[in-house]
Amino acid sequence: MTTTPSTARLAVLIDADNTSPKHVSALLEELATYGVATVKRAYGDWTTPQLGGWKAQLNRHAIVPVQQFAYTTGKNATDSALIIDAMDLLYSGNLDAFALVSSDSDFTRLATRLRESGRTVYGLGLRKTPQSLVAACDTFIYLELLGEQAGGETEPETPEEVEPAAPVPNLQSLLSRAVNATSDDDGWARLAAIGSYLRSADSSFDPRLYGAAKLATLVESQPYLTTTGTGSGLRVGLKGQVTVAKKPAARRAPAKKATAG
Repeated sequence: MTTTPSTARLAVLIDADNTSPKHVSALLEELATYGVATVKRAYGDWTTPQLGGWKAQLNRHAIVPVQQFAYTTGKNATDSALIIDAMDLLYSGNLDAFALVSSDSDFTRLATRLRESGRTVYGLGLRKTPQSLVAACDTFIYLELLGEQAGGETEPETPEEVEPAAPVPNLQSLLSRAVNATSDDDGWARLAAIGSYLRSADSSFDPRLYGAAKLATLVESQPYLTTTGTGSGLRVGLKGQVTVAKKPAARRAPAKKATAG
């Protein structure tokens, strides 16, 4: 039986040692568009002052804190606890998807393993997230974009967050390939097919990376593309390679004949 996105059961597993609490509200709101967060857990050593800012968010969003002591200096035991719980949840068999909230490449193999078992994996992390983890997820969402989308004030980045971000892929190259790969014989491609292709080609593709809230808005603003139709019927083509039907000229109403008085 196919589960619709609105009713899919999600497990949201947060690496609190690697994620700022300022992103929690926005990421949970984003995940609500993919399904219902039936499991919400945050992992970390809650005895350390570094995680003090998490308390309010844990209570506000009913996130279960999972305590994991750092047994050895320099080793992150939180990762192991999250991975073990994820596998236990997988074998319970009552979840459709997992949301892994971390910018740590150590979760790459976990994401791959969950997908091998037929579960959808959403990754959420900062733009500094290594490509290995980004590529291992079905969809990867950058937390910075969620803050921008909300339009609210954001807290200053911590020193560990201020790292070089992954370069944004060339948009014209991406969209041109997508149109060519999904177009019919007449050169037109449906917007839904383009979206599916882009998500398959790059799990981190997001119109918000390019300043657009939706894919339709993004393609309609590109000078090298032309569109026809609206809504779910929107079709996209490369300019110069498709024929755009001209709108028929409006008919003029026949002039009324003057009647003799």
